[in-house]
Amino acid sequence: MEPAVRRMMQAMIHRGPDDDGYEELPMGGDESGPVAGFGFRRLSILDLTSAGHQPIFNSFTGDCLIFNGEIYNFRSLRSELQLRGTLFRGTSDSEVLLQALSTWGEAALEKLQGMYAFAFYEAKTRRILLARDPLGIKPLYVASLPNRFVFASEIRSVRVSGLVPDDLDMGGIAGMLAYGAVQSPRTIYEHIRSFPAGNSQWLDAGVVSGSPQAPSRRYWNFPAHPQTATDVPTAAAHVRQLLHDSVLRHLVADVPVGVFLSAGIDSTIIASCAREFTPQVTAFTVGFGAVHGQDEVTLASETARALGMKHVAVELDANNMPEKWQDWIAGMDSPSIDGFNTYVVSRRLAAEGVVVGLSGLGADELFGGYQTFDRAPRWSKLLRAMSFIPSGMRTSVIRRLGELDGRTGAFEKLADLVAGDPSVAGIALSLRRAMPNRSLSALGFYPGCTGLGVNYLDARSDTGAAATLDGDGFNTVARMEMTHYMGDTLLRDTDTNSMRQSLEVRVPFLDTPVVDYVSSLPGHIKRHARCSSKSLLRMACAKAIRDDVARRPKTGFTLPMGDWMRGEMRESCEAAIGQLERVSFLEGAEVRRIWNSFVTDSRSVHWSRPLALVVLGSAIG
Repeated sequence: MEPAVRRMMQAMIHRGPDDDGYEELPMGGDESGPVAGFGFRRLSILDLTSAGHQPIFNSFTGDCLIFNGEIYNFRSLRSELQLRGTLFRGTSDSEVLLQALSTWGEAALEKLQGMYAFAFYEAKTRRILLARDPLGIKPLYVASLPNRFVFASEIRSVRVSGLVPDDLDMGGIAGMLAYGAVQSPRTIYEHIRSFPAGNSQWLDAGVVSGSPQAPSRRYWNFPAHPQTATDVPTAAAHVRQLLHDSVLRHLVADVPVGVFLSAGIDSTIIASCAREFTPQVTAFTVGFGAVHGQDEVTLASETARALGMKHVAVELDANNMPEKWQDWIAGMDSPSIDGFNTYVVSRRLAAEGVVVGLSGLGADELFGGYQTFDRAPRWSKLLRAMSFIPSGMRTSVIRRLGELDGRTGAFEKLADLVAGDPSVAGIALSLRRAMPNRSLSALGFYPGCTGLGVNYLDARSDTGAAATLDGDGFNTVARMEMTHYMGDTLLRDTDTNSMRQSLEVRVPFLDTPVVDYVSSLPGHIKRHARCSSKSLLRMACAKAIRDDVARRPKTGFTLPMGDWMRGEMRESCEAAIGQLERVSFLEGAEVRRIWNSFVTDSRSVHWSRPLALVVLGSAIG
């Protein structure tokens, strides 16, 4: 067993370059039974001494823990445990989590505020508890096969164990092409699954022999019913206090901390709160002006100057783009068309010696920063009003318009939207699609043959619980954005691209108390119909946002990916396309047709579609 775990640890050395540890723990009722191998790579952030080493043991109970992430309320939990007589030998949050689990068992999960994935060995029962934080900020992958159960923070680590076959998962690949990133719980590998966010599961020795195990249990969920007894000023004041408390907790570290600073309000709020608590924090901005003629550096620099923060700006150099592109794709743990921006910023922070970075991720999903918050309810009303028109007639008209316009790809997505689920949740999913149904069918993917639903998602991932929120369009969209786009794309890509540089990214907007409170508010409190996006957040943090930043419309990094793919990166893209053509269950001729259409006519296919094929081909190559 140890050689397999050592290989897994080596594959994740970038996640923990500072220390490593390995322990074997007995499972079952006798010493000749199966054993569990706990391996760990450490990125030292709290308690840089040997007291923070993992696997970490409770010397009184024999319990053992390996833990990836941060527990932000560890100080208050530590005090609570000390009042019960618990003695600590170090100052790490890992030791606090271990003692909390030894004391309260699985009930400790309801006390935690943080981002985490962990395996806890309970010595008295010789069982293992796996758990993942409520929103899935930290990853956890599992593979259950005869005579073995494997888990790790990265897919590549599971694969190098040599214990899990590399068979591809048709459904996982279909979901990846449909949305631009693999949709949980699937991966592109048949035997590897993403452990569900907000869940825990006990495993005993029977997991090796094939005995049934208790299913994972969801210990956290979104509020079932929005509270109504509040008003906007009261909510804004509470949000402001929650965010200040969250940033203060997220700044706790024994290593240098930086802030991702753009020209938008989300990162400005995080930077402003951070500056109130510490003068040492540095703001980092990556400028893309030399590449695409639009730059955020000037506004971000003025914000940092106004806050009195040290500011580091770096312009993206178009000359070394092929090198960065190749490293970005090579570092992907799961294929995705997103994350290049995070990769570039993380690389720069790491070069400056920063180990922890604060990000504004999550604000758009919580407070309504996307166009989907307007579009999904509006489209839902329109489609319900058009229900008397046969769906086939609607799609025929849309496709004909696409042929006349020349942008067939965009109109194919629109055709799916007008013929699909008219609920707000269904529309929100449709608006996030990267590849339309017709293209997926041409590639050989049909929902039925992949084991997926009509949205190319697992049954548990379809509109589900969010459909019950249809009376509140805002909260329905928020639930879908947080569960799917944020959970399956933004958080996973942020973790992969930052930890590739041995950088831990923290997301204060997704602190559990913030999410619990904001998610419990009715939609009209969070975004007034006559106000700009994220109106509640703007009111809550008005003093932190300069007028020019407040007035600036929301923009994203619009990098010229299509130009790069046709130019500097074309050779590597062609190689990836060639690799994908050889996958047995894919229609190779359609793969080539999509690529050739993109190369010859930039209007016919958006770059995201061929990029999905490129990253997928690179992943399985």
